[in-house]
Amino acid sequence: MALPMTLFPNLLTITFALQMQDSSMVDSLNSIMKSESISFFDLMVEGGVLMIPIFILFFLALYVIAERLSALGRTKTDTPAFLAAIESMLKSGKLDQAMQYCDNFDKPLARIIKAGIKRLGRPIRDIEDAIDNAGKKEIFFLEKKMNWLATIAGVAPLLGFTGTVTGMIEAFMDIQSLQGNVNPSVLAGGIWEALITTAAGLMVGLIAFGFYNFLLGKINRSIFELENASTDFVELLQTPATNK
Repeated sequence: MALPMTLFPNLLTITFALQMQDSSMVDSLNSIMKSESISFFDLMVEGGVLMIPIFILFFLALYVIAERLSALGRTKTDTPAFLAAIESMLKSGKLDQAMQYCDNFDKPLARIIKAGIKRLGRPIRDIEDAIDNAGKKEIFFLEKKMNWLATIAGVAPLLGFTGTVTGMIEAFMDIQSLQGNVNPSVLAGGIWEALITTAAGLMVGLIAFGFYNFLLGKINRSIFELENASTDFVELLQTPATNK
């Protein structure tokens, strides 16, 4: 069946109109990108009010990471040399000197060993209990503030996704207020907020989650070394008894 000849001009007109509309949208986007040189601060401002808690979480994460790295760095001990010195003092009967040595050393291992030295003369079970209790206290301090990092790793992305939702709500409210007669520049505010808050929240969450696992690995290693050193100390106390 032959198409009416009047259909072709109409099709050409519609195609031309669509092309003009597309080109105008592209020109609008290009003009927006070229006319605005956005600084980092301006970029963050475009993210909206939710960028404030995200930034607070970011700086809090940096604080916890720096504080834990510093604290874990102070726990490093030359365990064999420390135990050898303690063994020499105990075999010489210098209990007070051994306790003073632990005080001067001021490390988690030294505090654990000191708790055991205080119980010397009592049954070995009492000494082991004292060492276990002191070890639990030191483990608590090693894991201090780690729950903060875990919380930040979970909350920061959620805040970013909340910004995505509020940004899209803003964009659709603009569309409704203009009754559909919109261009990309009208929607830019809501889209900026949606994208920036999501990116910021994910980055903060990734940093917190990555350092949480890194620090947790170092803490577990420190705990393992403390447990081994405590076992060696108890065996050291039992050695003279077996040689009698």
